[in-house]
Amino acid sequence: MPNEKQSRYRELADRIRTGKGAVSAELRDRTFRNADLPPALRPLIDKVVSRPAEITDADFATAGAAGFDEDQLFELVTAAAVGHSSRMYESGLAALAEATGGKADG
Repeated sequence: MPNEKQSRYRELADRIRTGKGAVSAELRDRTFRNADLPPALRPLIDKVVSRPAEITDADFATAGAAGFDEDQLFELVTAAAVGHSSRMYESGLAALAEATGGKADG
């Protein structure tokens, strides 16, 4: 049974993925999952997820040249970062549950 922290985390993730925004919920969900992204977004989102210190203005310029404006890029970068954090959180809870015999309460 989810505790309050888990419920709030799920609310945040759901709002980022499906709430109102400048980008379609479908694209935000794909960005959250880091799956099936348009080629112009792939370099930026890959860096958000795996190498954030390497993000450059050129990464934003490439996505911007493909038609994404600043508000859309903000939403997509946020979705990617929270999605990555979400995967790490879920992995951590699973590892904790395994180590404690299913008693993780994250």
